[in-house]
Amino acid sequence: MKTLPTYFVLAIALIYSNAVFSQYTDVINSNRPGVSQSAYSVGKNVLQFEAGLFTVKEEHTPLGYEVSGFGAQFAARYGLFFEQLEINLEGFYQSDTFTDMRSSIDQETGRSNFRNFTVGAKYLLYDPYKYSEEEKPNLYSYHANRGFKWKFLIPSVSVYAGINIDSKNNPYTAPDVEGISPKVMVATQHNFTGGWVFVMNFVKDRIGSDYSDFQYILTLTKSVGQQWAVFGETQGIQSDFYADNLFRLGGAYLWTRNFQVDTAVTFNTKDTPSVLNISLGASYRLDWHQDPDVNTDNQAGRSGSNRANR
Repeated sequence: MKTLPTYFVLAIALIYSNAVFSQYTDVINSNRPGVSQSAYSVGKNVLQFEAGLFTVKEEHTPLGYEVSGFGAQFAARYGLFFEQLEINLEGFYQSDTFTDMRSSIDQETGRSNFRNFTVGAKYLLYDPYKYSEEEKPNLYSYHANRGFKWKFLIPSVSVYAGINIDSKNNPYTAPDVEGISPKVMVATQHNFTGGWVFVMNFVKDRIGSDYSDFQYILTLTKSVGQQWAVFGETQGIQSDFYADNLFRLGGAYLWTRNFQVDTAVTFNTKDTPSVLNISLGASYRLDWHQDPDVNTDNQAGRSGSNRANR
């Protein structure tokens, strides 16, 4: 998701510019409130912070335990050297009470630690809009300008590589997960007319451990007007330690060009355990981006057109 929320800004930029020639957008491009990553970076010399608080409520019926508490998710993203390159830091901290209900007297245990703490970098390998010829709008047909085009099926593609940092005796990770382990991801993004954006992430996490997991995340975002957006997301997790299929619904509001607020609910459909989390968050960016110098007339015309539409 997620420009306004999750990729909304990129959708708006594509709708009104027809071609995108940089990662940067004039309004904030946040990955919140979902957990997938856009294929695009925040833009060169842009520092962005994304954070949120969430409730934790889990119940495992077969094993007879409950978990309740709260957590915080945060990320810092910076566009470094190139428009296509982003370095980032992500953290997922949780504090809860684990209640064992199998005995006559419930046994409660307080727990807290990072579920994830990762440092990595993302690079855009392919942007189909960068190399496509700018199209002239059809002055006689509103529907032709907003209709489906086959080129929409070609996604932008980026790759990510990072390292997880896990502490010893972490209650939220598998027994052998400790220290540093690699994480890799492929992210794709389709931008459709009408404010629709579809993002896919394919993740291999904690590589090298006995409990390395594979995840897929599919996120569909729809802009509503110029400031609101809604999204739906599904996340599949598969490993010998934990497996789940999570669903998220929510939205975001663009308060200013550099500040976004959001909310979402996360749930699943099983009882091993059942999951229900509610989140509230915000994203803010410090924008030092400068447009590159344009030397050719053709490039100057395109660049000027893009700036005028922002």
